[in-house]
Amino acid sequence: MVYDVVKLIPSGKVTSYGAIAEYLGSKKSSRMVGWAMNNSHFQNEFIPAHRVVNRHGLLTGKRHFGGENMSDLLKNEGIKIENDQIIDFDNCFWDPNKFLKI
Repeated sequence: MVYDVVKLIPSGKVTSYGAIAEYLGSKKSSRMVGWAMNNSHFQNEFIPAHRVVNRHGLLTGKRHFGGENMSDLLKNEGIKIENDQIIDFDNCFWDPNKFLKI
């Protein structure tokens, strides 16, 4: 279910582990969402895990991208980043609770 939500994040937008967990009805399970993002690289289909960051806009999952740079992937989508933090995070944030219906 986590991957289904992540695949809906529009290019140029990001969401947080906690926002996904809350949308899925398990508000305190953001760590589990993080584990799913770490495992997303082993899926048969593309999961845009680079669009999931922590609640402050920090690129906390960057070390799991191997040869690809999470920052570069986001910058290619028009997101401004400085010191591994998204600039103007509020304008880039996509909240599944507001944009998706369960």
